[in-house]
Amino acid sequence: MQSSLIITILGADRSGLVKSLSEMVKNNKGNWQESRMVRMDGQFAGLAHVSIATEHAESLSQALLSLQSDDLQVLIKQSKHSQPSAKILSIELLGSDRQGIIHEITQQLSALNVNIEKLQSEQRIAPMSNETLFYAEIELGLPEGVTEEDIQDVFEKISDSLMVELTFSR
Repeated sequence: MQSSLIITILGADRSGLVKSLSEMVKNNKGNWQESRMVRMDGQFAGLAHVSIATEHAESLSQALLSLQSDDLQVLIKQSKHSQPSAKILSIELLGSDRQGIIHEITQQLSALNVNIEKLQSEQRIAPMSNETLFYAEIELGLPEGVTEEDIQDVFEKISDSLMVELTFSR
């Protein structure tokens, strides 16, 4: 029987950290399914999905927890496989940055019961004006009855200064 583990690592970045993680997964006969890892302001944040035979899950968990220290946190969660959303909408946003923009977006999407499958955002500097811009790539899982036009309406309510590109996938 297979287990599915979601591993979260957060702490001070250091060389070789991902190598150590991958060795532990390999040495415990796990299979690295997918991951998202990033260095932000000197900190490492990583999220990995690992499948592993149930009889090896505890030994992998113990090995991973041995990495934990004052400056590195490790969280392991056994996952139950869930069905992916039937309709995925990919969005790219670009516009003037301002305080609260993520809150505005998530508040409007939540009102439609839309699931945020993925959110990646950053600040960018406009080439000509040096203005700070907000940029985001978002993947949304749309519930039954919510359309592309509904999502377009949400972003039109938020601001005229956001350029939005919508693409359905899956």
